Amino acid sequence: MTTPVVLLTGFLGSGKTTLLQRLLTDTSMDGAAVLINEFGEVGLDHHLLDRIDDNVVLLKSGCICCTVRGEVADALENLNSLRAREEIAFDRVVIETTGLADPYPVLQTLTAHPVLRSHFTNGGVMTTVDAVNAELQVEHRAEAVRQIAAADRIILTKTDLADPENEAALRARLGRINPAARIATTLDSVESILGDFGPTTFATPVAGQGDHDHACGPDCADHTHHHAHGHHSHHHDDALGVTSFSLVIEQAIDWTMFGTWLTLLLHKHGDRIFRVKGILALEGEDRPIAVHGVQHLVHAPTHMEHWPEGPRQSRLVFIMEGISPDQVRRSFAAFTGISAVRAAA
Repeated sequence: MTTPVVLLTGFLGSGKTTLLQRLLTDTSMDGAAVLINEFGEVGLDHHLLDRIDDNVVLLKSGCICCTVRGEVADALENLNSLRAREEIAFDRVVIETTGLADPYPVLQTLTAHPVLRSHFTNGGVMTTVDAVNAELQVEHRAEAVRQIAAADRIILTKTDLADPENEAALRARLGRINPAARIATTLDSVESILGDFGPTTFATPVAGQGDHDHACGPDCADHTHHHAHGHHSHHHDDALGVTSFSLVIEQAIDWTMFGTWLTLLLHKHGDRIFRVKGILALEGEDRPIAVHGVQHLVHAPTHMEHWPEGPRQSRLVFIMEGISPDQVRRSFAAFTGISAVRAAA
């Protein structure tokens, strides 16, 4: 059984540490291990219960905190060794990244590291977004956009200081950049912030899902077995040329064929595909399969317990930079023989 690792990321000054302080005092974090840069930064002194080694302390809440002196991989290996010796116990890990960090290298570490990948798995990315200053950051800082694009959950901070109209506009923009992430605020309860959180949860329906008038071309007859009437929609945001693109496929998919296509796509264009996330209806499977990838990295697929509301069909969301949605759609159709034939505005 692998341990989920949650990344807590967000741009400089967006309130990551303040959120982490709040999470650490909540009983829902009992049994978690938290990797931070320095103990002093999150004001842990009055919460300390025991110092296990130079880098690890146990809090009164039962949460473990570990400072990252060097590489994240080293800190995780140290925690795992302490757990193996039964000196500590934890059932999940939270890593607070630096404000300028791209989440991708940490996620890659979990998969590529020969020791870590057998003990840890991606538990989701949580990104804090400053409701007052985010518009400017998204316009000019690629790191901020990548952190938002990688998020499974976006936590709006400083909403008490933001103009309601500006907050509404920001929420709409975040939805264009990353339509697959659910948005919460620091004013919400910790249960609401953490509840149902992970890389296999899906917050929003795929845009264009209700469109079912198809324009089947002359190739239809050639795909009697493989052809599926699908459709796609996309939203372009001026934030450094980021596009979110949704693809819906109404026919069951062969997993081997799909996995090969996605792996090749991310291998070729991974630098510009910030995120792909979706649920699949596979041939021979009653339950949906959740898939998610970040840049060149495809995480192991996960069986979901049940289908969400709506049609039982495959739905994929891509968040990309400098790649046209039609390019992905044509690639999918050419490789699988399944055509997405309707483009919704």
